[in-house]
Amino acid sequence: MNLNEATSQRLPDRERAIRQRLKSDFEHYALKCLKIRAKDGATRPLILNRSQRFLHERIEDQRRRTGKVRMLVLKGRQVGVSTYIAGRYYWRTTHSKGYRTFILAHLDDASNNLFGIANRFHDNCPALVKPVTGTANAKELSFDLLDSGYKVATAGNKAVGRSDTIQLFHGSEMSFWPNAEEHSAGIGQAIADAPGTEDVRESTANGIGNVFHTMWVRAVRGESNFEAVFIPWFWHEEYATEPPADWHASAEWAEYGETHGMTIAQVYWGYCKNRDLIVKSGGDLNEPSLKFKQEYPATASEAFETSGEHAFIPALRVLRARRTIVKPYGPIILGVDPARGGGDKTGIIDRQGRRMGGWVCSRLDYGDDLMPVAGEIVNLAKALVPRGLKIICVDTTGLGAGLYDMLKERLGKLVLPVNFSSRALENEKFVNRRAEIWDLMRQWFEDVAGVQVPDSDDFQGDVCAPIRGKGATRFDSAGRLLLEDKEHIKERLTYSPDLGDAAALTFAVDMRLLLESEDDEEWQASNTRHSRSSVTGY
Repeated sequence: MNLNEATSQRLPDRERAIRQRLKSDFEHYALKCLKIRAKDGATRPLILNRSQRFLHERIEDQRRRTGKVRMLVLKGRQVGVSTYIAGRYYWRTTHSKGYRTFILAHLDDASNNLFGIANRFHDNCPALVKPVTGTANAKELSFDLLDSGYKVATAGNKAVGRSDTIQLFHGSEMSFWPNAEEHSAGIGQAIADAPGTEDVRESTANGIGNVFHTMWVRAVRGESNFEAVFIPWFWHEEYATEPPADWHASAEWAEYGETHGMTIAQVYWGYCKNRDLIVKSGGDLNEPSLKFKQEYPATASEAFETSGEHAFIPALRVLRARRTIVKPYGPIILGVDPARGGGDKTGIIDRQGRRMGGWVCSRLDYGDDLMPVAGEIVNLAKALVPRGLKIICVDTTGLGAGLYDMLKERLGKLVLPVNFSSRALENEKFVNRRAEIWDLMRQWFEDVAGVQVPDSDDFQGDVCAPIRGKGATRFDSAGRLLLEDKEHIKERLTYSPDLGDAAALTFAVDMRLLLESEDDEEWQASNTRHSRSSVTGY
């Protein structure tokens, strides 16, 4: 409560209504009370841009559902996320008793800038809602009557923030924190696990395997209290430049813009920014460079690409399929990639013609316990058989053999065993069966008529997980394709591509042979003999 609020009972109804709206409606409060410095140097009201509105809606939705906020934000550079969080936390701190706000940035310059934003809010706050200030120094504002405060610090000292009790926390550019693991653990202990608390951590990407990337993967897969929010660069209204009349986008830039629904002005802005970046980092002027995609990602998976790594199945192909709608046709094939222990989950997905994941796309987390996994698959099969389910392809590597036996006993000829490490049908082209069916899936994504997959970052991350390069997907000495090993992927990315392998399993079967044969033994035998050319149509 600020000094004016202490006399709120004596206020006229109109003024009381004004105060109440400013207290409960952040967008309105930002417009009326928060001032920012625009790029031309002028001081203007904070009017939320598209990225800020999107993040605000996601935060408010989580707060309504759970009573608190735990959000992880992956973004491009300078889209306004830090300014939004600074404004939100100033608003909440100055309208709450006993609230401590703590901001942790990666560099001193960044922390100075973030505190400067908050200080500008305070200096320009209307007297009607401006709290009385106690302590005010280079990195801290204290509101004595509220017993609340707003503090900014720089990551580096491992003990920073550990001794505080925090209600509102903003971790800025977390990917670039020194001692990130220690900071993250310490801050996590300092944040009160109570209604009304907020923990928002944001960053541009800085490679894979770091704390932010690991937290992002867990959030996307639903394995933490944090919710993942991605904000693409082209949402920012300022990132657009009208091209000169004689400029024409290369095929790569044209496809990039078309896939993401960009205007020509946005494509040209991206082209110019990419040109500036590759002067220092290298790259091809005619396509988005790895450096550009890290600094200004259009998708979450694109943000975590690193130099020298190219996905076996290109991300743009998968993204286009996420945004395509096709009519399903023909029999339903179900792919099941059983968990192998060590944190793996059982991936399940269906495919019906050119549509994948129309009925199911999920992970089952039962560890090594096969009974509940088998039970869920049996129930799913019973529901899908009337809709056209014809076969369930199960990887029988490791624990998968036990799951196959259970399913075979209950579902009979619906179940087909597929051993990833077994000999490829076209042995002269592929090292094993896994490489062969993943290559079929790669070709499926290139279908000119278009294919449809689940609109999910989680799914795309798995399908785009195998990369080409030394130690990964490559050709052996005999010229045969060898897909990156699943354990190598897990070591590199910290997660296993369960849904990717499940999706590939839907290409392990020749549906035409199945439709021509009703005899179980004949069907099982024929699917060990069919040629590669007979598979590609499905």
